[in-house]
Amino acid sequence: MRHSSFSADSIYPRPLDAYGWSAELDDHFRSVTDAPTVPGRVIRVDRGRCDVVIADGDSGVTVVHADTGPVADPDPMRLPCTGDWAAVSVGAAGTFVQALLPRRTAMVRSSASQRSEGQVLAANVDTIAVVVSLDTEPDLGRIERFLALAWESGAQPLMILTKSDLAEDADAVRETVEQAAPGVDVLIVSATSGEGMDILAAVLTGTSVLVGQSGAGKSTIANALLGRSAMEVQQTRSDGKGRHTTTTRELMPLPGGGVLIDTPGIRGVGMYDASEGLQQVFSEIEELAEDCRFRDCEHVAEPGCAVIEAIEDGMLQQRRLDSYRKLVRENQWMASRSDARLRQERLKALKTQGKEGMANMIAKRG
Repeated sequence: MRHSSFSADSIYPRPLDAYGWSAELDDHFRSVTDAPTVPGRVIRVDRGRCDVVIADGDSGVTVVHADTGPVADPDPMRLPCTGDWAAVSVGAAGTFVQALLPRRTAMVRSSASQRSEGQVLAANVDTIAVVVSLDTEPDLGRIERFLALAWESGAQPLMILTKSDLAEDADAVRETVEQAAPGVDVLIVSATSGEGMDILAAVLTGTSVLVGQSGAGKSTIANALLGRSAMEVQQTRSDGKGRHTTTTRELMPLPGGGVLIDTPGIRGVGMYDASEGLQQVFSEIEELAEDCRFRDCEHVAEPGCAVIEAIEDGMLQQRRLDSYRKLVRENQWMASRSDARLRQERLKALKTQGKEGMANMIAKRG
């Protein structure tokens, strides 16, 4: 039997409405496991265990500390992540995550390991807010990286320029950032003065995640949106580099509805299968390329290259093209490494299953 507060016809847990549960998730929940479980949302993950919010009766919620052993997987992409929906068993033997529901969206970067694996930063997110501080010159290349991963996730990207009270000309910075973020809203805010915070609170509906470098002001923004000091805040270092304040991704309900995930500062923003995201970030280059004489034009020195002509005419910045080339190369390289790793894992699995002949045949094909 499922949780006693659910009827036989519906398992829709009303108390989880505030965390994003929907009727669509009912079908997924029914299909993931036959074990006696209740639905819940992962709000924090830490070394083989995670905190999950579940319904507590018909009107309340409670947070349980669950073992993730039943869903352990050598592929880090399949491990529980903040924002995941899960089927959780609660009993005398302990509390366990028995299964994860399919992810609607997921922000993924290449992991810090040498195995060319992906790391899920947040799951089932509606808005990915890239936070950049106005007290230093913005790193446009890094912004483009974040936005490529955001677009690739299936969520809607948003740019938040923080600490406007410390900026000499915030509007000028916004214009510069907008050129690197086509199709993305760019908001100027200050948690100190309150500038733009009402607009930000209004646009962050559903599930939102704050991403960016350490010191960008994510935790300060999170506290202002939550209306309480939920996240520890530290001063930026004297050299302008950020300090790591948030040490883990954590999901929290917002007073006006929806939920917010604050994340640790991200130093490495590696591409991971983000070809569609790159097309969105560099949409003007993709459109220009349609008019190139050669379909396989690399936009270097080919005759009839519409992209190079746009550079010469001053319609396209050389910096944008350089960044585009760099990120496309990196993404292709990571994709090739990932394909090679998957192939080796497939060969290993076939040999483990005793299918040596098939494994050898695939190996010979290269």
